[in-house]
Amino acid sequence: MKVKIIALLGSAALAFTSATLKAAPDVVQTALEKDTVALSITEGLTTWVGQRQAGTEAEARARTWAIAELSRLGFAKVRIEAFDMPTWVRGEETALITTPVPVKLAITALGNSGATPPQGMEAEIVYFASLADLEAAPAAVVKGKIAFVSHTMKATQDGSSYGYFGQVRRRGPDVASQKGAAAIVIRSIGTDYHRNPHTGNTNFSEGVTPIPAAAISIPDAENLERLVAGGKSLRMKMLLTPQNIGMQQSGNVIAEVLGKNPQLPPIVIACHLDSWDLATGAFDDAAGCGIITAAAKIIMDKGKPERTIRLLWAGAEEVGIWGGKDYALKNGDLKHSLAMESDFGADRVWQVKFHLPDSAKPLRDSLVRKLANIGVGSSSNKAGGGADVGPIIAAQNLAIIDLEQDGSRYFDLHHTPDDTFDKIDPVQLRQNVAAWVTVLSEVANYTGDLTMPPAS
Repeated sequence: MKVKIIALLGSAALAFTSATLKAAPDVVQTALEKDTVALSITEGLTTWVGQRQAGTEAEARARTWAIAELSRLGFAKVRIEAFDMPTWVRGEETALITTPVPVKLAITALGNSGATPPQGMEAEIVYFASLADLEAAPAAVVKGKIAFVSHTMKATQDGSSYGYFGQVRRRGPDVASQKGAAAIVIRSIGTDYHRNPHTGNTNFSEGVTPIPAAAISIPDAENLERLVAGGKSLRMKMLLTPQNIGMQQSGNVIAEVLGKNPQLPPIVIACHLDSWDLATGAFDDAAGCGIITAAAKIIMDKGKPERTIRLLWAGAEEVGIWGGKDYALKNGDLKHSLAMESDFGADRVWQVKFHLPDSAKPLRDSLVRKLANIGVGSSSNKAGGGADVGPIIAAQNLAIIDLEQDGSRYFDLHHTPDDTFDKIDPVQLRQNVAAWVTVLSEVANYTGDLTMPPAS
């Protein structure tokens, strides 16, 4: 049988035969064979906007681009909902092991890191194999030193290791500061073996002084561990010059596919517009904006669905989910029915999770059957939603559908200089759009009640 589409996925292949395509609904065939919107948006954001650090002129440029693009594509009620947020920006960042041998490190500051003195600082390194070891250490062991904290994160298809090991970045600097550390350096929260350090946000508790906090590349971290194992005293010189520049404007970009029945609460589908500043944010999350927008446009081009589909291109997700929180605050009076988000790269959707009322079982069963035709299996685990829809889900106890992307290589690229457009596989991207359009075509035309029972 003739194969129409093939994309290599490691040792396996994603393939759709002509019979499979012929049996698929028109909207799915369009997504798999003809969609150019997802790739065009991903290319546009990464090429014509570039990096999109929250609260900066670059993110403002992205909002302007998004308004023009969503309007050109024919969406309704395209607008910006602006908000203010505290803004941190990167400065110079260098690091060098000075003793026992000189070794230059690939290093990057973590979001909200404190700064070293302008001339830099030098101190003894004290090593901890995990965050738990740092937490258990007496303050006297840490005080005045540079804490180096490692971990053993490995790649997983579902990205589940990030929740646990990410605490090294999210909480480690706060713990180190409370113990009197002069600075902290962590093994990057990632899985690649390039000399690309992974940035990401950290936070300091109220009253805790921000200290210089940075990540080094995984090869450098492992080399440093070998030096530690040699038993000699280690010293590091580092320079970090980030700044907090106060309250700056960010904003959410919102657009809609208008539904026929205003009595049916709308669906909200999200991505985030901002990125870290080390790269152009193709996987995180330009592709997500491309995927949800392409799927919504395919639905729109087929005529009005029953329910309105609201697109949320959220601002300032990376630095504290400011856009998601602002959306819930400003749109809490509008009853929503269901939330979805795409924010885990651009590789194929392999699994679907649901959080629906029991009355919607026929909807769930239909989606399970149709998604199986494009290689998406169903999980018995409950859907949890994404970061940007989390606040509105919590506020309104919404139904959720999660289309889980293959994260096997996501943390090779996440928050690194390598998160660029060339990493996008167009065929896998179109499969994402096909999965999304499969779900949206059913949910947006579902006239049953999607109200969740009260949360226990």
